[in-house]
Amino acid sequence: MDFKMPGKVYSAAMSPIATTHMLIATGSADVQVRLCDIASGAFTHTLSGHHDGIMSLEWSTSSEWILMSGGCDGAIRFWDIRRAGCFLILDQLRSQLGRRPPIIDSTTDNHQKNLGRSSSSKSYSVQQRTGNHKKQSKGLRKSLTMVRGHTQQKVHPGMSSSQNRKTAHYGAVTGLRTTTDGMHLLSSGSDSRLRLWDIDSGCNTLVNFEAMRLQTSKPLQLAVTDDPSLVFIPCMSSIKAYNTWSGTTFQTFRGHYDHVNCCYYNSQDQELYTGSNDRQILVWSPSTPALTEMEDDDKRQEGFAADEDNWSD
Repeated sequence: MDFKMPGKVYSAAMSPIATTHMLIATGSADVQVRLCDIASGAFTHTLSGHHDGIMSLEWSTSSEWILMSGGCDGAIRFWDIRRAGCFLILDQLRSQLGRRPPIIDSTTDNHQKNLGRSSSSKSYSVQQRTGNHKKQSKGLRKSLTMVRGHTQQKVHPGMSSSQNRKTAHYGAVTGLRTTTDGMHLLSSGSDSRLRLWDIDSGCNTLVNFEAMRLQTSKPLQLAVTDDPSLVFIPCMSSIKAYNTWSGTTFQTFRGHYDHVNCCYYNSQDQELYTGSNDRQILVWSPSTPALTEMEDDDKRQEGFAADEDNWSD
């Protein structure tokens, strides 16, 4: 199949969990995300909202209808492809520390119980003092409700220009990767920043990933372990593995002779595959343990003999 795109293609993605559609999401230098149907060979959806080209795309790992896009305008948008317009734009200034906080029980019941403990005379006196303002309070509540409802509708990401200009990075969003549990999203930007987002709340978790240097003109493919305890990100000619929750550098992989563009983690074999501009694909695997002192000398001698060559003096 041949899909003609309006501009340079930066990224393409397919849902890893989809069972009811066969769509390929494509991002290009155009400001629209286009969905191509493999079954029909035609474009089925066009998602508009970015102010510049779309450099990175990622499907949700918890819903086959949710698509995330990262643009050259620094915005990360969430789309439900069954509906028009994006329903969420991530804002780097809206944050929460660390992982998702525990659910806080509502204090409404406790507040009502405390009010119920007050004496009848005290309650009566309060009612007397506030009786003159009941009508005004009701009217005020109604007006506030109307204002709040109007405000919520007005600041919807698809309608408000101020919300529409929210940014996740100070520069292009070069990479997106969701965790396998679908709870968090990792994003990289041309500002050489890696950010961890809570998908449910849409907040920046403020994990401070240690200094890195990223390519600015190309999309990057990130990789995450299933835990997800580690995230792998191409950093120029090397690959860095970061602790997802603390942001500290776990290890740096060096072996390529040019800029690394992509990496993929194979959870079954615990191997990391990386591709670079040097036209090489390297396979990284956990190192095998060296011979221990408890092993027999015969096994050591066999190993040494196997390493010998047949070159003559």
